[in-house]
Amino acid sequence: MLLIKNGKIYTMDGRILDRGYVIVENGKIIDVGADMPDGLDSRAGQVINAQGMYVMPGFIDAHCHIGLFEDGIGFEGEDGNEMTDPITPHLRAIDAINPMDKSFGEAVQGGITTAVTGPGSANVLGGEFAAIKTVGCRVDDMIIKNPVAIKCAFGENPKRVYFEKKATPMTRMATAALLREALMKARRYMEKLEECEGRDKQPELDVKMEALVRVLKKELPLKAHAHRADDILTALRLAREFDIDITIEHCTEGHKITDILVREGRGLVVGPGLTSRSKYELRDLTFKTPGILSSAGLDIAIMTDHPVVPIQYLPICAALAVKEGMEEHKALEAITINAAKITGISDRVGSLTAGKDADIAIFDGHPFSYAAKTRWVIIDGKVVYSS
Repeated sequence: MLLIKNGKIYTMDGRILDRGYVIVENGKIIDVGADMPDGLDSRAGQVINAQGMYVMPGFIDAHCHIGLFEDGIGFEGEDGNEMTDPITPHLRAIDAINPMDKSFGEAVQGGITTAVTGPGSANVLGGEFAAIKTVGCRVDDMIIKNPVAIKCAFGENPKRVYFEKKATPMTRMATAALLREALMKARRYMEKLEECEGRDKQPELDVKMEALVRVLKKELPLKAHAHRADDILTALRLAREFDIDITIEHCTEGHKITDILVREGRGLVVGPGLTSRSKYELRDLTFKTPGILSSAGLDIAIMTDHPVVPIQYLPICAALAVKEGMEEHKALEAITINAAKITGISDRVGSLTAGKDADIAIFDGHPFSYAAKTRWVIIDGKVVYSS
C-alpha cells in the first residue's frame, strides 16, 4: 500500500483538501480524505510526505501525436500521416507509436500521465486515436482505451497536402464532399451488413467502412481538426447531417462563434496556443480563447498538439490561458477531468477518486508556476519519477 499524506490535494471531483491523504493499492486509488485514520502510516508499505506540496491527478493531453512523430529524427520517425490517400479511417495509432521515444520520459517529468495520441491532419480521414499511459515499453500495455476516436480534418492541411499532389481535395468543398461520401458509403455498408445478418453471404469486407460504421453507430466520435470558424461550422453541419458524435479539435476561432458552440454542446479541445501563427488560419490565435469558451459555460480541454508544443509544457499552456482570463480551477479541469470526459476515459483517469487508476503528480509549488518542480509521478500505483 502507498500512502501520500499532508499535501494540498486537488481531487478534481469537487474537493480541495489542505492536508489530505491518498491511499493507493493494486494500482488503484482506494481512498482520498482530509482526516487521516490513526496508524495508517505504520500499515503503508511506502509513504510520501507531501507537506507543503500540491497533489494532482496526472495531467492528460487530450490531443497530441506523441510516439508517432518521434523526437529529433525526421522522416524516419514520422509515422502520423499516410499522405497517399485522403481517406484512411482504418489506420491505427497503436501500430505506429514508439514507446521508446524520448518524449515519453519528458511527459512523465512534466506530470503528464495520459496522452491521447493519433494521426495528424494531412488526410480528410486520418485514422484512429488511442488513449495511453506515458510509461511503458510496449504500447499494448500502455493502453487506457483504443480507439477513442477517428481523426478527420478540415481547412488548410488537407488542402495543402493534396494541392501539392494535384489531387482531390484541393478545396474546402472537396474536403467536405469526400468526408460526406465516405460516411454515405459506410451507411450503405452498414445497412447491407444488417440485411445479411445471420446469413452465409456477407458484403465483401471493406476495412475503411468497418471503421466508419463504428462512427455511425456512435461507438466512436470523429475528432475533427478545425481552426477557422467556417471549418468548425462545416464539421458541426456534417455531424448533424449524419447524426454522429464529434469533438472539435484546435477550435482556434471558437471565440468568434461562442453562442453557436454553446447551442451545439460538443466537446472542445483547444490549442496549441504556444506557437507562431505559421499559417493563415491561425491569424487570430490567442490564449484568450479557452477563457472565453469556459466563461460561456463550455467544458473544454487544452492540448499541446505535441510535437507542435512539447508535451511537458501542457501545464504552461493552461497557465497562459489563466494569464489571459481563464479561471484557474477551470484551467486545471481542462488538463484533468474535462480532458478525460471529452475523450471518453473519465472512468479511469482525470480525478483523484476511489476506484480510478492511481495516476498522480506531486509538485513543490502550484503547477501553473514556472518555478514549480515535479517531485513525484505515480502511474498505476507505481512511482515512475522522483526528484
